[in-house]
Amino acid sequence: MQNISRRYGAAALGLCLAFASAESFAQTPRPTQKPAAQAPAAQPPAAGANRVELKPSQPEWTKVCGKDPQAGKEICYTTRDFGQAADQPPVLAVAVYDVKGDAQRIVRLLLPVGLLLRPGFRFSIDKGAALEGTYEICFPNGCFAESRLDAKQLEVMKRGSALNINVKNQANAEVVFAVPLEGFGKAFDGPAVDPKVLEEQQQALQAELQKRAEEERRRLEGTGAAPSAPAAPAAPAAPR
Repeated sequence: MQNISRRYGAAALGLCLAFASAESFAQTPRPTQKPAAQAPAAQPPAAGANRVELKPSQPEWTKVCGKDPQAGKEICYTTRDFGQAADQPPVLAVAVYDVKGDAQRIVRLLLPVGLLLRPGFRFSIDKGAALEGTYEICFPNGCFAESRLDAKQLEVMKRGSALNINVKNQANAEVVFAVPLEGFGKAFDGPAVDPKVLEEQQQALQAELQKRAEEERRRLEGTGAAPSAPAAPAAPAAPR
């Protein structure tokens, strides 16, 4: 599969999804700064696949559009990031790219580290048939992976309730990330957000992350416990 980032210069998907402006479509992929969460540990064989129910880390899906000067095409992507709780850092991000004139859409993911790359990943919408996807590139903070949707599959996704992403962790145990799809169809078909609004969202998100990190530090200092992790780093730009 030809990498859509190289082909169109589209923005890659960022872990924290502090969304980029339209100008970022002309840039090439580069690593983000926020460390990704490790993949969930293996579960006992009897438990079957480890299903992780993710929660949105932003209030809603966001649609960003811009024109790629290299390809001369308009590109839009509808994106959101997800964590194991709404008040925790995201562990996975999803974006669906729509390149004007192309019949297929690209599903791009940023997945946590600690997953087996060789089998790739599979995903399904609710209880539908599984679709195959491949990893494109990895950084110390996460791996980019992508697949494609035809028009019929896209319509199913718009009406779906959950995107189930099947991967394997380092212990060869199956992990299913369940991503809620509520609001995706409305955002995909709706207008793009103003880049200035995106910048404001990024700043607000970063301020909230720093606030939570500071509150946790003070709480641990009050109990005499050592912090389990460093303060949250700056929110990264969306995938380039």
